[in-house]
Amino acid sequence: MTDESEEPLTLADLEKEREKVNREAEKHKRRRDVLNEKTKEWVRKRDELNAKVREIVEEASQHREARDKLNEDVKNLKMERDEWNRKVNELTDHVSRTKRRNLPTGTVPLGKLKKELRSLEFKQMTSVLSVDKERDLVEVLSRIVGEIKQREKELEENEEVKAAMKELMVGKEKAEESHKIVGEVADEAQVEHDKMTELYEKSDEFRREADHAQEDFIKTKMEADEEHKKHIEYIRKVHDLDKVISGMRFKQRMARVRGDEKLVMREAEDIYDRFKKGEKLSTEDLMTLQKSGYL
Repeated sequence: MTDESEEPLTLADLEKEREKVNREAEKHKRRRDVLNEKTKEWVRKRDELNAKVREIVEEASQHREARDKLNEDVKNLKMERDEWNRKVNELTDHVSRTKRRNLPTGTVPLGKLKKELRSLEFKQMTSVLSVDKERDLVEVLSRIVGEIKQREKELEENEEVKAAMKELMVGKEKAEESHKIVGEVADEAQVEHDKMTELYEKSDEFRREADHAQEDFIKTKMEADEEHKKHIEYIRKVHDLDKVISGMRFKQRMARVRGDEKLVMREAEDIYDRFKKGEKLSTEDLMTLQKSGYL
């Protein structure tokens, strides 16, 4: 309820209030426009980051495919390597059998001689012997070493053993080469895996940045919408004030018109009284009477 003690607002007061409200409307408009520009920046940054994520993920996928192919190669190469290892074991057994078959009848097996040699060498290193026993042990060792060398020489000169040994040597070379290739391809697969992992980690970083940009976009958009809402509210107030001001100006104009009409009527009454008294009227007097409706 309006306080009757308050003085009514004048036209000047209303125009001053309109100017103030309009400044507020413009302030919120400028703020809205600034925020809308920021939303565009956040959208651009978000889209750039998402594009970067897609690019990195695509590159990472290529490394993943390369890794998977290399891992499949490693799997096949390991099967080949294992096949060569089995072959080497078979050839080793074949060499042993060939050597045994070609040893002179009734002799001590070469494997047994080598086992005896290792046992005596261990005894020599770990036992405290008298000089005579030490000398006897050395003589036994020398005899066994000589016998082993003689047996190995005979076997190396045996054509069947030579052929078996050559086949075993080729098998070992193949197995070693196969093992080497497995290692090399496995290393390549690991390199591809490391590159893939590094790229996925990098894509996660860019994705987090893109998510933050999206959050900032939403926040800024909401602020811009709020500023736009306030701008509209103040513009409506300006329009309402414009209506009040326009109405007040209209009333003032009408008051002036009515004041002019009253003045004309008083002048016409004076002229008419003079006319009745027989005074001579001027052209301007006649026009006043006509304007007032006396004529």
